[in-house]
Amino acid sequence: MDIQEGKEKFIESWGKMASEWGINRTMAQVHALLLISHEALTADEVMEQLNISRGNANMNTRALMDWGLIHKQLKPGERKEYFVAEKDMWIVVRQIITHRKKRELEPMLKVLEEVSTIQGKGAEVDEFVKVVSDIKMFSHKANQTLDVLTKSDSNWFTNVFLRFLK
Repeated sequence: MDIQEGKEKFIESWGKMASEWGINRTMAQVHALLLISHEALTADEVMEQLNISRGNANMNTRALMDWGLIHKQLKPGERKEYFVAEKDMWIVVRQIITHRKKRELEPMLKVLEEVSTIQGKGAEVDEFVKVVSDIKMFSHKANQTLDVLTKSDSNWFTNVFLRFLK
């Protein structure tokens, strides 16, 4: 396999993996392209290499900047915007966890708080309250764990993970 085939396979796989997690496939492919690029790319270069529209390239680079996964890079004497991906995988993972937690877990915690105040008596109410309470407890533990994880450094996480595997 040559470098071009390897890049294409990586970009396609990164996009497929992300789409299975509920993340826009094209956004993930733009991220993958910038991750493996040895230099910053313009939106035009992203468009050309991924065969996507200008609007799609612009929308996805903005989304990736919002996630903190890519950054603009200015080049002296150039008017074009260049984009470069964060290459430190620990920072990438933390940014993804933080963003998904904000987008998915925190709204669910709010709903669980609201529905846990249900009033009434009977088997149906008791079952509902029990299930919501269990989900709420698990969700709070997950939230706390993710908070610890995102505030820790990569050495701590690696040591804990390796101990877990033993």
